[in-house]
Amino acid sequence: MTEKKIYPKKSLGQNYLVDNNICKSIVDTFNIHTTDHVIEIGPGQGAITKYVLERTKNYTGIELDSNNFRLLQQYFPSAEFLNVDFMDYQITHACDGNKVRFIGNIPYNITTPIVFKLMDSRNCITDAQLMIQEEVALRIAANPNSKEYGIPSVLLQAFSKPELKFKVSKNCFYPKPKVDSRIIYFDFGISKENNIKNIEFFRKFVKTAFSQRRKTLRNSLKSLEIDLNASANGFDFNRRAESLSVDEFITLADTFC
Repeated sequence: MTEKKIYPKKSLGQNYLVDNNICKSIVDTFNIHTTDHVIEIGPGQGAITKYVLERTKNYTGIELDSNNFRLLQQYFPSAEFLNVDFMDYQITHACDGNKVRFIGNIPYNITTPIVFKLMDSRNCITDAQLMIQEEVALRIAANPNSKEYGIPSVLLQAFSKPELKFKVSKNCFYPKPKVDSRIIYFDFGISKENNIKNIEFFRKFVKTAFSQRRKTLRNSLKSLEIDLNASANGFDFNRRAESLSVDEFITLADTFC
């Protein structure tokens, strides 16, 4: 493979992973089988890609940077790469009756939209393993009664099973970011979705509950125009959103939908 000088683009939030041991560990942790269709989000210059392709040839790389796209085609001529923005990518088109798996080193500035896009496409995704800003990973996996616990925690724990993996030092990247990263795994096969009567209302309920997180639920839920005492079975609405477990959010939302 011919080495090329790396020119990461700040406008795309590019921080290239340059530690081969970490790259290999990421792929090893994902436990890829030869029959798996793995889609990589933002392969960059192929740091993780080369290890994925050692395990499966059923691979698709989604790369927005046109320079990297051409480089990837040169490095891995037998692999499929698409020069598109992942947020415009139609995940359902990749499924073709079979679920896919996602892996990627995600730009910090668009982590939340990407993770929620995967969540919204969960019916055709087996799982995903992403490297994201550690602070965001901790929020997603947070427990109730913590400052990290919020909308991403509740929704992603309701529609998948997030699991924190290992930490990745900022020293493993070029250019070096200001914060460390974390590998986080999402199992979309484990979900509480079957317990939710109305998914759209549930999501709205959770977002509204946290809209004024320092206020009680009695105050923060006013905009939903629901009768809190109608059928809540004595629930204490003087509690704050951050004190409710995911299961409590589901039960309460089901009461009013």
